[in-house]
Amino acid sequence: MSKLHADYYADSMHQIDTPLVRNELIAEDTYVLRVEAPEIAQQVVPGQFVMIRLSDTDAPLIGRALAVYAILNDESGHAKWLELVYLKKGTMTSALATSPLGRVVTLWGPLGNGFANRPCDHLIMVAGGIGQTPMLLMGQEAKGNQSFGKPTRTSGWGQEVELIYGARRKSLLACVDEFDKAGFNVTLCTDDGSIGRQQLVPDVLSERLAEIPADKKVRVVTCGPEIMMEKVAEICKEKSVDCQVSMETPMACGIGICFSCVAQVKQDGPEQWDYKRTCVEGPIFDADQICW
Repeated sequence: MSKLHADYYADSMHQIDTPLVRNELIAEDTYVLRVEAPEIAQQVVPGQFVMIRLSDTDAPLIGRALAVYAILNDESGHAKWLELVYLKKGTMTSALATSPLGRVVTLWGPLGNGFANRPCDHLIMVAGGIGQTPMLLMGQEAKGNQSFGKPTRTSGWGQEVELIYGARRKSLLACVDEFDKAGFNVTLCTDDGSIGRQQLVPDVLSERLAEIPADKKVRVVTCGPEIMMEKVAEICKEKSVDCQVSMETPMACGIGICFSCVAQVKQDGPEQWDYKRTCVEGPIFDADQICW
């Protein structure tokens, strides 16, 4: 396992109070919010997240981790706004969903390590449930539509980009139009067959990998229910495909203090695994590192 890099920690994070400038329903129980946060937006790389809480109340006291979904630029081309997509589920997100524009929220970030930007011929993003949230930035970077980070990371390193995205039913699928507009090849899956293929997302991935010529370098990135990611990891291991997973363990602090977000990760030595904090040593891991 590679040595942890200091940039994974929260030394360069910003904490800001900022009003909501967008907060609207986009799918069943799924919302998108927008805030002005240039200090954070100019540093974010795909796969990173922020912690968010309501500034005017102590209930709930603990923040919520949300992946950065989109970064919007001002007229001069500088990153200025963050968009976060969230599912209304529990006290915090229920309160957030009913918050009017202008309500002030507290953000701290960017947090986590982000996806690696390893060059490939074909990037396949695999998402289930609310796991599509980190994929827009990843696909945009791969296609060269947008560049991220400070210093700016290399973009345009993926020749083809596609998204395999599944949910229980059509009404739960969010942001599909934006993925289409970004130029990704999108395949939808639903458990009930209400739209797209009535298949499990890992099964569709297996079919796609079989269709791609053997001389093409393929990468897979995935986020969603752990059982789905475990299956994706198994398929990629069988086919020797580079795969990274975004772990969605519950977080309370986001900066490595509380140890509430640990995951079992393989390591060398007499102890074959250890607990790693997904907030500072993740949330992105190579799939073969995880003890599923």
